[in-house]
Amino acid sequence: MKGYLLLENGRLFEGVLRGAKKSASAELVFTTGVVGYMETLTDPCYQGQIVVQTFPCVGCYGVVTAELTQKTPSLSGLVVRQLVDTPSNFRCEGDLESWMAENGVTCLSDVDTRALTRVLREEGVMNAAILSEKPEDIAAASEALRQDKLLPEIDLDGDIEPATGKGLYHVALVDLGAPADIREEMEKRGCMVSKVPAGATAEAIMSLRPDGIVFTGGPGDPSDNADVAQEIKALFEAGLPMFGIGMGHQLMAMSQGCQTVKLPFGHRGGNQPVKDVKTGLTYTTTQNHGYAVDGNTLPQGVQVRFINTNDGSCEGVDYQEAPAFSVQFLPQVAGGPRDSRILYDRFIALMGGNKECR
Repeated sequence: MKGYLLLENGRLFEGVLRGAKKSASAELVFTTGVVGYMETLTDPCYQGQIVVQTFPCVGCYGVVTAELTQKTPSLSGLVVRQLVDTPSNFRCEGDLESWMAENGVTCLSDVDTRALTRVLREEGVMNAAILSEKPEDIAAASEALRQDKLLPEIDLDGDIEPATGKGLYHVALVDLGAPADIREEMEKRGCMVSKVPAGATAEAIMSLRPDGIVFTGGPGDPSDNADVAQEIKALFEAGLPMFGIGMGHQLMAMSQGCQTVKLPFGHRGGNQPVKDVKTGLTYTTTQNHGYAVDGNTLPQGVQVRFINTNDGSCEGVDYQEAPAFSVQFLPQVAGGPRDSRILYDRFIALMGGNKECR
């Protein structure tokens, strides 16, 4: 069955409609990951986005449910060059197209993804739509896409889930829409974790009497969440150890007066190089973000700690007047590099009162 991908700039790509075979409109982004497509399909940070896989062959090892970031998919659609029908893997539980059909994910295959990626690199991410029929008026349809605001928003609602059992430290995990890996990493290190919704007040978080606070990653534009940043500012004043990841990093920086900028085409994939300017070490990291903290707007007491070696953008900061730090990348995710998982250990050390880990 023929399908089409219409971009807001008027470009039209033809392919084959697969998976759920339904139309979808969303922000169009690309990821450079060679493996980890199951994690991409279920990563909450891809909520409300159509994802282009730059690696040409997708679905080689089929579906492995152990590699799901969460049980249900988050993205709006997937665009690939080739979708494999006969996967081969000793852990394979089925083919990718069948899984996408069962879980409502539409996919457009047989697309010239190299040409499509060039468009996004040169013009930046943009709105797009996967369609089952070719538009009669491409100009009008693309103009409608330009007018739509398709960026997802963080879910602020939810209940606090208090920690159960005992642990070395009590961590309040403020959930901005991130995968479960962060909680697992805290629990591996002997912490008990209370899950807190993004809309929780600083007072509500402090009432849990945590030893430290972690702000997770999440989808959307950080500037849409100024209220959350204000609550984080109040938490800074409380002096507890804090660790921000992804969106959490951006909102922590905003709470201290930093500004964020939209990157031309974002950083997405499991092969993003990041340099620690303090130690000189370079890490391979997993990233999934379209916005970044503007390193030129950092106030006194906030210092760049990590930079992206591809474009020089800010990837992490240290807060010199507080036991806190934050990074744009994911320290460790399923199917991704583990180079920077020591950041979890750094946070544990901060909760233990080690000021050298600031």
